[in-house]
Amino acid sequence: MPRVEATRTVPVPLDVAFAVSQTHGAIRLEWDPFVHDQHLIDADQPAKGVRTRTVSRHRLAMTSEYVSFRPPNQVGMKMVEGPWFFSTFAGGWTFAAGSTDEETIATWRYTFSVRPSWLAPIADRIGTWLLGRDIEARIGSSAAACENPRVLAAIGR
Repeated sequence: MPRVEATRTVPVPLDVAFAVSQTHGAIRLEWDPFVHDQHLIDADQPAKGVRTRTVSRHRLAMTSEYVSFRPPNQVGMKMVEGPWFFSTFAGGWTFAAGSTDEETIATWRYTFSVRPSWLAPIADRIGTWLLGRDIEARIGSSAAACENPRVLAAIGR
């Protein structure tokens, strides 16, 4: 199963980096270049078991479910409904303390499998390249959002 990963060191405390990664609505749209529309389904806050509906900038829709939610260190999600070409898709975000209290090491990961399976030798390489570009852009934008006064105000900082 292909895996795509990106890591950044951000100059904010662990709880801030985590909170920024979990913003929704207009604030999320302000910083996340991947998301065209996103909302929680039947919930006000993210938590294990909560589902979210995301439409990407590519206009592909996915419903995913939080399979883990452990502030301020870890979030895991899996696709429950999505584009026909994904057999499976999952994402995870981990946050670890950096060398100071004002530094966080953020790592974002995706794993996926494609259908039909006979297409995997080609589709895995294309998917890894495309998702690699997206995850690099997203984590870079998340790092920048950690220093954006409007985003920080939205999370109560």
